[in-house]
Amino acid sequence: MTLKEELKELLKEDERLIDSNGNLLKNRIVELALKLDRDLIKLLLKNERIKQHFFKDVDGILVFDKEKFMKFIDNKEFLPDSYTAFKNKIGLANEEGKYLAKSKEVVLVWPYKDCVLEGGQEKPDEKRKEIFHNVILAPDEIDRLLEPKVFTNFKRIDKDGEHPLEGFRRDPEINKKRGLPEDTITDNLIIKGNNLLVLHSLLKEFRGKVKLIYIDPPYNTGNDEFQYNDNFKHSTWLTFMKNRLEVAKELLKEDGVIFVQIDFRELAYLKVLMDEIFSRENFIGQINWQRVPEGRTLLGQGESDLKIATEYILIYAKNKRPGILKKDIKKRIDSTEKIIQQYSYVLKIKSKPVEFKRIKNTDGNDIIFYKIDDFELKPLKEKTLDNFIENYEYMVQSVGIQEESTLQQRIISVTKSEGTLCLVEYIPTRGKRKGVKVKEFFLKDRKLIFAKDYSILDPQSKRLYREVDINDFWSNDEIQVTDIAKEGGVILRRGKKPEALIHRIISWATNEYDIVLDFFMGTGTTCAVAHKMGRQYIGVEQLDYGENSAVVRLKNVINGDRTGISKDVGWKGGGDFVYMELMKLNEAFVEKIRNAETTDELLNIWEDMKHNGFLSYRVDPKLFDENFEEFKALSLEEQKKLLLEMLEYNDLYVNYSEIDDAIYNVSEEDKKLNKEFYEGKQDA
Repeated sequence: MTLKEELKELLKEDERLIDSNGNLLKNRIVELALKLDRDLIKLLLKNERIKQHFFKDVDGILVFDKEKFMKFIDNKEFLPDSYTAFKNKIGLANEEGKYLAKSKEVVLVWPYKDCVLEGGQEKPDEKRKEIFHNVILAPDEIDRLLEPKVFTNFKRIDKDGEHPLEGFRRDPEINKKRGLPEDTITDNLIIKGNNLLVLHSLLKEFRGKVKLIYIDPPYNTGNDEFQYNDNFKHSTWLTFMKNRLEVAKELLKEDGVIFVQIDFRELAYLKVLMDEIFSRENFIGQINWQRVPEGRTLLGQGESDLKIATEYILIYAKNKRPGILKKDIKKRIDSTEKIIQQYSYVLKIKSKPVEFKRIKNTDGNDIIFYKIDDFELKPLKEKTLDNFIENYEYMVQSVGIQEESTLQQRIISVTKSEGTLCLVEYIPTRGKRKGVKVKEFFLKDRKLIFAKDYSILDPQSKRLYREVDINDFWSNDEIQVTDIAKEGGVILRRGKKPEALIHRIISWATNEYDIVLDFFMGTGTTCAVAHKMGRQYIGVEQLDYGENSAVVRLKNVINGDRTGISKDVGWKGGGDFVYMELMKLNEAFVEKIRNAETTDELLNIWEDMKHNGFLSYRVDPKLFDENFEEFKALSLEEQKKLLLEMLEYNDLYVNYSEIDDAIYNVSEEDKKLNKEFYEGKQDA
């Protein structure tokens, strides 16, 4: 048996050094060797031949020659991992030829919870499940990463099309109405780029100004059919969310709220994370949304014997206070069958009411009584839904009066003595109806209640609804997901949220002109609804949905889109928004690498990267070129991984602080608009 084979067999005795398939983990072996791991040293000393090869006798003391050992381990003849072996040859080395990445003196410090995660918003066919945006070596590096970025490709979009942006609007009257500084930008904004970096770029202008944040982030499902890489490992997903929620909190107003939608997989962990960031005291509640109607198992496919029909929305305030969500916002519940059973009579009034008596209530206000001599009250002959709807205006139920209040008893005493249909008008001075004129019909000692006063008829669906206070269960009858595929004129096969859902949230949490932010914008449901409701919105998206993008949807909204909530809010079209993008540096190379289909394409990209890209400080281009043939021997996926790792991820986009650097070639028009965005209105 050769030394190589003998060492392999020996190392496999340590369970830490092998994967689930029994293969040796080269990086783990090197890591333990660097640490002079006690158990690894003891294992190596067990074998006499290996002891003689990797240990030196110094005055009777055995000393482990870790450099010799690691060189042996790194040799591709020992563990022929072509990608790893080649990657290890590309990097800075000292004069002795020792790679800095293998040196004990140079160690990457990576506190897992505190690092910054780029987000893995990649195409479904990409196999890298998690990508850290930055390995924290020093605070200044993370500061550089999160510096405000340069924006480009500005345009204003309205019903007449796309126009060059001449400047941002800052309407002092609108800002006065919403309690913001009068020079705050009042334009709707759609921003293309990495959402973490965009959020940090928004802080200068919008810190403490956003009233509502709604996000529908990746759920960590393990299903890559949705374009977001929705397959993070658990701890990585939490890091990804933590990075974004922390800066989102800074953007909220003091009376602002955030709604985060999620499913069962990460619900409990997200709740604990948000408790940490926003504090448990600012937790408002958890909405349980029955997304799938009874009998359908869309959310439960492939999960378990228990079919999943529910999603959840966690609600937190920045600073919880009474009335932070409106009290007068109601929700509809389908009560068709119950209402038809309750309201059985048709009341037809054939003569005008004639006043016959006035009395005073205890506060001295008039109670006016009217007689109606000619009327008809009959049961509905055939109690079908169509007949009920046809007579909806006249449907009543008869209720015996049992209230003990002095007011009601006085009304009953008068109407009962008349023995005919009476209309009573008065203004309550207390209770829920205080100050509002009330009209009630009485027949002897019974009150007639109209269906139209306690229900809502939807003529389109031919259903009857009641409005009740919002609680934490939202049924599929209230907010349906069926027939929403074409809302806004764009299609998302899975993951699209109904406009009715967002309409309720925005109605509940905001007033006209308030700022609404969605930094997982997708196909733009939040922004479309906010536009129709007269709220300012900021939408952020990194992915390209092509003909189903948010930009396409918002153009449809401006042109009078009739889907979704349009009918409910009387939407006729109009308005505009500003579109802009983060200015790319290395991000352009990232996209080219991911889209490459051949090795030749990647080699051309490498040549461009060497001259125009920003490479990691650990990379020596000469070493890459010297190992050119080994690169070509890698698989296409390994080649892509290698080139991506050679890029400096701190330089994906241009920093605003460097906007005047000639190397970035920022146009004068872009400079003007960026300075206006970050520094306020510029003098002409």
